Amino acid sequence: MNILTSKMGKLEHPIIQGGMGVGISLGELAGAVAREGCMGVISMVNIGYREDDFYRNPFEANKRAFKKELLKARDIAKGKGMVAVNIMAALSRFSDFVELAVKEKVDAVIVGAGLPLNLPSLVETKDVLIAPIVSSRKALDLIMRTWKKKYDRLPDFVVLEGKEAGGHLGFKEKDFDDDEKNLENLTIDLVDYLKGVKEKYDLQIPLFVGGSVFDNEDLKKYNALGATGLQIGSRFIATEECDASIGLKEMIIDNNSENLSVFISPVGMPGRGIENNFIRRVKGERVPSKSCVDCIKKCNPKVTPYCISDALISAAKGDKENGLFFCGANIDRINKMSTVKEVISDILGKTEDV
Repeated sequence: MNILTSKMGKLEHPIIQGGMGVGISLGELAGAVAREGCMGVISMVNIGYREDDFYRNPFEANKRAFKKELLKARDIAKGKGMVAVNIMAALSRFSDFVELAVKEKVDAVIVGAGLPLNLPSLVETKDVLIAPIVSSRKALDLIMRTWKKKYDRLPDFVVLEGKEAGGHLGFKEKDFDDDEKNLENLTIDLVDYLKGVKEKYDLQIPLFVGGSVFDNEDLKKYNALGATGLQIGSRFIATEECDASIGLKEMIIDNNSENLSVFISPVGMPGRGIENNFIRRVKGERVPSKSCVDCIKKCNPKVTPYCISDALISAAKGDKENGLFFCGANIDRINKMSTVKEVISDILGKTEDV
């Protein structure tokens, strides 16, 4: 499974830039990645945090900001590659965000942080590709069976995220010590499952794998296992084009794996990030929300241990003491600033010095 379907024919290279919110993967980063013939991804999670009315009317602020960032990405991409969006299934207005993305004719909608069992009902046009992010064969099978039975549709591509990824992780606490649930084994399992799908429906569904994959050796390794390509997030943070503040980029560059920890997010899922003063604080006390914007379905601001929106916005602004800095386990290898072009060239094996 090492070729792209005709629907993804705009991709010159099988690389997806992972969606990173809040304020990390916006128009500039997504556009720069697409310009290199890959898939740039805009995260729609509180994308409007810089708008003046964000706390008064968060959805309208997010809506307005998304249109600006999508326009920016398309202008930078110059018609090359693909510009997609990443939308968490856990968002309170998940359906509204998907419908907005479809209205603006993004190339693809990628959904993680939950099972998007109703996604095809929100994306009726086949011109917008749909893809789930999964962490197991079981999750993918449930999505596939539901989509096929209810909507007669299957994913246009699939993203597999292993337990070494940054951000929200689709694993239980016991899974992190289970060596059998490594990315290689998960990839082999999903490749086998998708072979069955191809035999049954005569449909080849591309598989992209993520979770601290990093360079050309990883690309060759997972291609050999049957995957189409890679999804890479954290490495793109330390690029000049990344929309994050310099303070956030410095946190990624200056820290290493010894500073990482896995903790439970208010989303209700484990997440991996840098253990700074904020993470140490919320492990021992509750940090109430400054101003709730009702961003997560299951979040109750009266009891939530901390506000993930506040924490991610602080990180986006470079507040090293009070921000939540998600990142993957491969942080040791991210030790200097680069450019999107250099990173992609390295992943493709075109340079030795990045």
